[in-house]
Amino acid sequence: MKALVVVLLSLFVSLPLMAEEEKAPPPAAIYINLFPALVGNFGEGPKLKFYKAEVSLRVEGAEDEAKVKHHDPLIRNQLVMLFSQQSEAALEAPDARETLRQEALKQVQQVLQEEEGKPLVVDLLFNNLILQR
Repeated sequence: MKALVVVLLSLFVSLPLMAEEEKAPPPAAIYINLFPALVGNFGEGPKLKFYKAEVSLRVEGAEDEAKVKHHDPLIRNQLVMLFSQQSEAALEAPDARETLRQEALKQVQQVLQEEEGKPLVVDLLFNNLILQR
């Protein structure tokens, strides 16, 4: 009888501890550098204009990192097409780089939404963006 009471008491004491589940830490931010840098030409006219973009993608967790790396060729293609379509006038605006960054993020998220069912990429960063006009 004493053993039964001891077991029941130990269960009652441990129940609150079991109820407090350890909260999993939020997934760590992981930055994926698209390497090599994206290089191409943009704009129209007789004179060629070039860009060089070093881009990083921020994802949350190793699982998302693996999925994004798997789709690297598709992401690179989408970004090259976006950069190539830019006009010189559009890139001269004061907030042109931020607008381009936001559009690039949107394009990458759209591609990943179509392929994986969710956008996966939280943010897109330009480590370096060089325009030669």
